[in-house]
Amino acid sequence: MKITDILSKQAIKIGLDASNKEEALKELVDVLTTVKDVGDKKAIVKALIERENLGSTGIGQGIAIPHGKTDRVNELIAVLGISKKGVNFEALDGEPVFIFFLLVAPRDSAGPHLKALAKISRLLRDNYICELLRNSKDEKEAYDIIRNEEEKRH
Repeated sequence: MKITDILSKQAIKIGLDASNKEEALKELVDVLTTVKDVGDKKAIVKALIERENLGSTGIGQGIAIPHGKTDRVNELIAVLGISKKGVNFEALDGEPVFIFFLLVAPRDSAGPHLKALAKISRLLRDNYICELLRNSKDEKEAYDIIRNEEEKRH
């Protein structure tokens, strides 16, 4: 599985407006609804907030990987959001978050969801890639950065 298998160019937003965790999650879910009919957006936001209450998915170094499950999708879907100003996401290191990878999975799946988390974590461990993503001027550029990196690794 590649990240680009679950992330489409339409599921990327450069320049998130959010300034806090809940706003960021709502904005990412809004992007999700442009690529997939997920029914009740509020229910997905609620599931993501419940997951956040277990422990922040803001993993530090300006990165968050919020994730949740719903019976409204039949396959794993990713959304990439880039904030230029940073969001107070209550990250583990207390720093603002600039790169968000939202993952929404079918309720009864575990394998693909965990594989995707691992792939995204590996990709974002590379500070150079994170810098490129943060400086992307548009969605196509961000998508191409990820696609090119995946092609190099295969």
